[in-house]
Amino acid sequence: MSIISRGLSENGEARIFVLNSTDIVEEAIKIHGCAPTAAAALGRVLSATSIMGCMLKNKDDSITVNFRCEGIAGGILAVSDYKGNVRGYIRNPKADVERKKSGKLDVSGIVGSGSVVVIKDEGQPEPYVGISKIVTGEIAEDITSYFAQSEQTPTLCALGVLVENGSCRAAGGVIVQLMPFASEETISAIERNSVYLSNVSTLFDKGMTNDEIAAIAFEGLPFNMFDEIDVGYLCTCSDERMLKALASLSPQELDEAFEEKSEISVECQFCNKKRSFTRSRIEEFSKENQDTEEE
Repeated sequence: MSIISRGLSENGEARIFVLNSTDIVEEAIKIHGCAPTAAAALGRVLSATSIMGCMLKNKDDSITVNFRCEGIAGGILAVSDYKGNVRGYIRNPKADVERKKSGKLDVSGIVGSGSVVVIKDEGQPEPYVGISKIVTGEIAEDITSYFAQSEQTPTLCALGVLVENGSCRAAGGVIVQLMPFASEETISAIERNSVYLSNVSTLFDKGMTNDEIAAIAFEGLPFNMFDEIDVGYLCTCSDERMLKALASLSPQELDEAFEEKSEISVECQFCNKKRSFTRSRIEEFSKENQDTEEE
């Protein structure tokens, strides 16, 4: 399991979330068969989304982060529950380009321009939708920009994925947010320390704990870490969810789908599991749910 740690500066002016997402990203790589750069891009989005999910308040809340990008990645989407359990996919898991001169994976090279769309389902009649532009394609800067533009929350975001021999060697993320009443002293300390978080995956690879990384972010500021949450890559697909989607098809669409077939298969984008259904099963499910609604 991966772990999210949450903390607060003693003056209450800044809060921090630290996630070691190595296990989450490794699971995503295995499921989707990602090339190195695609793995880094998806891993960063999964890490950020998991932390953002942990910011939700109620057990039925969820958040979707969608990078609608124009690069060869084709788009990256992740969904998290309120605990931080996350799932996601990249449309082109084989997206890969040459590394940067520094040796780092060129995530921006496969993401390109586009927009970041964040949807929060918090039990209201309509979900909250926030949209911002992709500013660099490196993911962390784009998440920072989203918070500034859509939620007016000054945010520091550091994300990293270290890929070696087709596996995730280390991955994680840090999000620090300033309260509206934050003093210049607190702001300056966070800005000063941010440079030491630029290679956050390397810090995890060295064996540093979440609390030790939080201490880097809050150097010069007394703080307390108040809890830890176990999180993982968790797909919520089921026969019922897929049947609901199939039951929404019109009779004509079902005719086309079952042309010369006794059953059709549906694949989950998040876990790649395939489920097969006969037409009679779909129609039976549709009738059962219609009867339930009428009662």
